[in-house]
Amino acid sequence: MSATADHAETNLAVRLGFQPDQVVQEIGYDDDVDQELREAIETAIGSELVDEDYDDVADAVVLWFREDDGDLTDALVDAITYMEEGGSILLLTPKTGRDGYVEPSEIGEAATTAGLSQTKSINAGKDWNGSRLITPKGAAKKR
Repeated sequence: MSATADHAETNLAVRLGFQPDQVVQEIGYDDDVDQELREAIETAIGSELVDEDYDDVADAVVLWFREDDGDLTDALVDAITYMEEGGSILLLTPKTGRDGYVEPSEIGEAATTAGLSQTKSINAGKDWNGSRLITPKGAAKKR
């Protein structure tokens, strides 16, 4: 990969809101994930992604989700439980025509039901679309 391509991938991770020193938990990892995007996020945060077994809170969650993975609302609610207040979820789903494709309407409905707002959708690689989901400001838990 050229330095320019590497810089462009890192910029995607930065544009998605990933910052140095964040703890980012990855859920739904499998053989089909986009390794370049994973590496770009790791470069942006300056460390490796933590896996599903991480037992502390994370600043953000990367959730790889395919149609056969079960209920999307449940997956989002579970992801929120691992996340620091004010964190975000990057929901990654296969693109149209790929195995495991998830309808945009299902993503919107599941996000709303889970209490999340979709801030942007992005092309996250050759086979993946991404949706950045956040907790609405008014719904943040009081400490």
